[in-house]
Amino acid sequence: MKLTLNQRYFLGAAAVIAACLAGILVAYPKLPAVIPTHWNAHGQIDGWGPKWTLLAFGPGAMLLTVALFAALPWLSPKKFEVDSFRATYLYIMIVLVALFAYIQILMLLAGLNVALDTGRAVIGGVSLLIALLGNVLGKVRRNFYVGIRTPWTLASERVWNATHRFGAKTFFAGGLLGLFAVLVRAPFWVPVGCFLVGALVPVVYSLVVYKQLEHRGELNNG
Repeated sequence: MKLTLNQRYFLGAAAVIAACLAGILVAYPKLPAVIPTHWNAHGQIDGWGPKWTLLAFGPGAMLLTVALFAALPWLSPKKFEVDSFRATYLYIMIVLVALFAYIQILMLLAGLNVALDTGRAVIGGVSLLIALLGNVLGKVRRNFYVGIRTPWTLASERVWNATHRFGAKTFFAGGLLGLFAVLVRAPFWVPVGCFLVGALVPVVYSLVVYKQLEHRGELNNG
């Protein structure tokens, strides 16, 4: 029987969650009662928690993400549905689930005392996430849940589309530059600055485009 698009993505997410849960259960007896849960800008541990928090940060967060992505299409108002870009919407869900799985693996390795620069590895993962989102951002259509949701993009479909085409480039570039900065061991603020600039510049761009259309009296055209 051929699976639908929804079924393929949700089964893929379920497989990732099941694999993460299995990994926790296998490693659980070997973990100390308290494990690292947070790292500061210098990669030093500054937060601890009971080992069961792995279940919350891993499978728990992933299940919540999948449940939200399953419910949001039903909650979408008319003219803001996700059906017009459902494949991209589900791709974003899988990318987020994969990020949670990656962070869970890092926490699990830290709990097992595996030598690893966890703080830098997390920033690298977030940078890659930004780049992967940028790769599909131009396909996201106007909605209330995913994308660059500013007052100006939500008010005008033309502003939304222009901003997301532009944002696709800045997200992708900022994510890749951030990942490169992590790989060459640049200071913490460099990769963070790269992906933050890539993500925030489109916000300003949306205002500029909106005001240009407003000045030309073209907002009523979409």
